[in-house]
Amino acid sequence: MKTIKIVGVPEHFNFPWQIAIEQDDFKKENIDLQWTNIPEGTGKMCQMLRDGETDIAVILTEGIVKDINAGNPSKIVQIYVESPLIWGIHVDAKSEFQSVSQLKNKKIAISRLGSGSQLMAFVNAKNQNWNSEDLPFEIVNTIDGAVESLTNGGSDYFMWEKFMTKPLVDKGIFRKIGECPTPWPCFVITVREEVLKNDFETISKILEIINLQTLVFKSIKNIATVLADHFNQKTEDIQEWLSLTEWSQNNLSPETLNKIQNQLFDLKIIDKKGTFAEIVYNKL
Repeated sequence: MKTIKIVGVPEHFNFPWQIAIEQDDFKKENIDLQWTNIPEGTGKMCQMLRDGETDIAVILTEGIVKDINAGNPSKIVQIYVESPLIWGIHVDAKSEFQSVSQLKNKKIAISRLGSGSQLMAFVNAKNQNWNSEDLPFEIVNTIDGAVESLTNGGSDYFMWEKFMTKPLVDKGIFRKIGECPTPWPCFVITVREEVLKNDFETISKILEIINLQTLVFKSIKNIATVLADHFNQKTEDIQEWLSLTEWSQNNLSPETLNKIQNQLFDLKIIDKKGTFAEIVYNKL
C-alpha cells in the first residue's frame, strides 16, 4: 500500500475527495490517501509542501503560482475547480461600514501572509482603484480568528469564500457588503516535485480517481442536502453554489498561466514570471 499525504481546506469544494476516500476508491488501487483539513488555508499549505509535510495540496491558484515563483519545489498537475472563487467582503455586523468604498485604508484580516485572503485583498484594491502598496493587514489564522478580530475591532474587514461565511452572515456576526470573484480558475492540484519523480504512476492514478468523482458529483442523489447538513448551510445556498461551481479534469494551459501571472505581476504580488515548465507539470 502506497501512502500519500494530501491537504486541502475544509470546504464543500473538497467533498468529492471525502466521498472517494470513504468509498475506498484509492485503497482499491493500493493507495492509502491520507487527507488532512487545513483551515488556515493557502499560506499554510504552501509551507507544508515546502517542508515535505504533505505530498499533494488542493490549493488556491494565485497562492501556489506565487509560491512556486518564490521557490516552492512543487508543480501544478491539474486544475481542480475551473470556475472563479467568489470572495465575500465582510465586516462586523455592527460596524458603520455600508459599502466597499468606505474600506479604503482600513485594516484587513487575513489568514496569513501569502494566503488567498491577502492576495485577493490586492485584487480588490485594484478593482477599487486604491493604492495597494500600503494595505494594512492583521493575521488571524482562521475564520474563527477573523470573527474575533472583527468583533473586537482588531481589523475592519475580511475576505473569504462567500458561501462558507454565509452562516456567519445569517447569524448576524458578519455583514457582507461586496464580492470579489477571482479572475482565474480558483483551485489547482499541486504535487511536490520529489513525489512526481518517485511516484508518478501513483499520482496519475489519484487524479484519475478524483476526476471520475468530480465528473458525477453534481448528479449524486440529494447531494445538496448532504452538503448543507455537513457544512451547516442552507440547502438553497448550496444549490446556488453548485450551480456556480464547475470542476475540471484538465491541466492548466500556457495561455491561462500567462493570464494569471500577468495579473499577479501587475498587482505586484509577484516580481517575476516563471516559465510554464517551472510551474506546471505537463507529462500526465
